[in-house]
Amino acid sequence: MKNSKASSVATLGIFIAIMIVVQLLTQFVYAFWPSPIQPTLMQIPVIIGSIVLGPKKGAFMGFIMGLYSFLYSTLFPIPTSFLFTPFQHGGNFWSLVIAFVPRILIGVFPYFVYKAMRTHFGAGLAGFVGNATNGILVLGSIFIFFGKTINESFAALVGAILSTNTLVETLASIILVAAIVPALMKSKK
Repeated sequence: MKNSKASSVATLGIFIAIMIVVQLLTQFVYAFWPSPIQPTLMQIPVIIGSIVLGPKKGAFMGFIMGLYSFLYSTLFPIPTSFLFTPFQHGGNFWSLVIAFVPRILIGVFPYFVYKAMRTHFGAGLAGFVGNATNGILVLGSIFIFFGKTINESFAALVGAILSTNTLVETLASIILVAAIVPALMKSKK
């Protein structure tokens, strides 16, 4: 029993380390990236971790993703940082909701999608659902809580959801989750 729990905690730690390394590497690459397309990839380990480790650990990984977003927005502000931290001008309680709730749910929803199907397609669909959870809830929350502040219209929100960043993130999530999860689940047996 102790070995199983220790192994589970170690695996969770590995997933969190992967999340942080993925985020740091993508930020480093984007510093030299000539394109305005800069997809977020940190959600992919959260989605995979949710499926492999379960929704509780997945939610914890999502919390870590939200914490990273909150801390980064607080310590290295850009004009939109107030959307993710109350400690920047214009930010408030809803900034915390935007930073944490969608990311926590990324660690929950994919588990149940994959559990219902347990196929490559189900893994890809779980990747889509996890990424859509982040995109729709973050952008939707921004529209609801800060729409007047940033003068966003509903059409602009829909445009943002369907932007190239979101499409690239979605494709990456679907492809990587569909490729990685079945192999991890086989090795878990």
